[in-house]
Amino acid sequence: RTEATGYGLCYFANEMLTVKKNTNFEGKTVVISGSGNVAIYACEKAQALGAKVVAMSDSNGYIYDAEGIKLDTVKDIKEVKRGRIKEYAAVHPTAVYTEGCRNIWSVACDIALPCATQNELDEEGAKLLVKNGCIAVAEGANMPSTPEAIDYLMSNGVLFAPAKAANAGGVACSGLEMSQNSQRLSWSFEEVDERLKNIMHNIFMTIDQTAIEYGVENNFVMGANIAGFQKVATAMMAYGAI
Repeated sequence: RTEATGYGLCYFANEMLTVKKNTNFEGKTVVISGSGNVAIYACEKAQALGAKVVAMSDSNGYIYDAEGIKLDTVKDIKEVKRGRIKEYAAVHPTAVYTEGCRNIWSVACDIALPCATQNELDEEGAKLLVKNGCIAVAEGANMPSTPEAIDYLMSNGVLFAPAKAANAGGVACSGLEMSQNSQRLSWSFEEVDERLKNIMHNIFMTIDQTAIEYGVENNFVMGANIAGFQKVATAMMAYGAI
C-alpha cells in the first residue's frame, strides 16, 4: 500500500504514453514535484521503467541533479531524518538546490509528475513545460493542476492524466487488501504489484475508450468524468435507486 499511489501513477502514465504516442518511460527525463510518499515511489517506479528523474521538491524549494536523482538519499532525508530536500545538495555535488518549489516546472523534461499539493502547477508552469518540450503530465497529488494549466497543456498537445484516474492506485490497493482479508489470503508483493498494474491499465483503457466514444479523444479529463458518472449511474439503477 505504501508504494501503490506512486507506482500506479507511473503505470497509468506509461500506458497513456504507449497507447497514444507509441513510447514509454524508457530513456525519458522526468520531473517530480514533492518528496513525500507519492513522489518517492513515483520516482522509484519511473527509474525502474528506465527513466531519469532529475528533479524533486518540498515546500521550500527543489533539487536538480542532471545525473539523475539518487533516491536512497531522498529516502534517508525524508523518511528517516525527516529533513529538507536542500540537504540532498550537500551530499551530491552534482545537484543544485533552488528556493521556491513552483520553479521546478522550469526544469526541462519529457514527463512531469506533480505529486506535492493542490494547485501547484499553474498556467505559468504549464507554459514552461510546453516551451521545454514536455509530452505528458500525470497528476499524483489531488488536483495539483489549475484549470488554466490543464487547458493550456491539452490545447498544446500534451497528454494530461487527471488525478481522479492517475492516482487511483492507492485506493485500488486498499481494495486488494480488503479482498485478501475477506478471503483469508496472503498475496506476495509481486502479485499485488501485478494486480495494481492491471488495474491501472484497465482504468486507462476505460477512460480512453469513453473519450473516443463521446468524440473527445485524448481528453482524459472528460473521459474520466463520463466513465465515472456512467459507473455510478449504472450501479444506482441496478439497486433500483433510479
